[in-house]
Amino acid sequence: MIKPTPVLALAGFVFFASSKAYSQLNLSKWQVGANVGAFIYQGDLTPSPIGSYRTASPGFGLHISRVLSPSFLARTNFQRANLKGDDAVYASPSWRRDRNFMFSTPVTEISELLVWNIFRNTQNQQDRKFSPYVFAGAGVSLLRVNRDYSRMNKAIFTSESQVISGLAVDMAHRTPRALLVLPVGAGVEYNLSPHISLTAETSFRYTFTDYLDGFSQSANPKRKDYYHSHTIGLIYKFQKKNQWDCPAMRY
Repeated sequence: MIKPTPVLALAGFVFFASSKAYSQLNLSKWQVGANVGAFIYQGDLTPSPIGSYRTASPGFGLHISRVLSPSFLARTNFQRANLKGDDAVYASPSWRRDRNFMFSTPVTEISELLVWNIFRNTQNQQDRKFSPYVFAGAGVSLLRVNRDYSRMNKAIFTSESQVISGLAVDMAHRTPRALLVLPVGAGVEYNLSPHISLTAETSFRYTFTDYLDGFSQSANPKRKDYYHSHTIGLIYKFQKKNQWDCPAMRY
C-alpha cells in the first residue's frame, strides 16, 4: 500500500490543475447556436402593456458568437418569425371589436449583440452548471406588413371620430419595409457538457415607429410599437484543432 506523501499530494494537485487548464484550452473562441420560441407584438391593437400574448406566433433563430473574454461575447443573430395583432380577440373594451383592426407581418431580423456572462463563464472556466447573462445591441428587421380594417363596424364611428379621420391618414402612409431595432434581454445557460449548453432567454426590441402594425393616427399615435420574444435553444462550443495552441511539428 502506497502511503500519501507531500510529494504525491503535490503531484496530484499539479495533475488536476493541468487537466483543468487543458479542458479550458481545448475550447475554441467560436460558438454557434439555434433557438425556437414565441414572438409577441406590443402596440395599438392590444390593451395589454406587456403585449398581445393571445396572438403570439412561432419563430426560430440562428447565431454565431466570438468569445472576447471570460465575461463577454460578440454575437451575430439571425431571427425569422411572424407578428400578429387583432382587436377581435379582446372583448373589453367593447369598442375594440367594433373597430376590429388586424395586421400580420413576417419578420427577418439581423442584429449584432454584446453578451455579458455575469459569472465570467463564456468557455466553462468556472465549475458551474448555470450561467446567467444579459445582452444588448442593434439590428435591422425586414417586414411585409399586411393591415386590414375591412371588418370595422363603420356605423359605430362618426366621420369626425379619430378612428375614421385617422384611418385616412394611415392609409396614405406607407408601412415600413425595414426597421432599426435595439434588442435588449437576459437569459440563462445550462451546461449539458463541455461543448453543449441549453439556453432560455427573453429579448425585447425597441423600435422607432408606430406603424409596425400599419395603424397609428386611427389608434394611438402617442404610443410606439414594439415586439419581444421568449426562446429556448442550444449552443455548441467548438473544440480547437490543436488543443494546446502550439505550432504544428513537422519532420
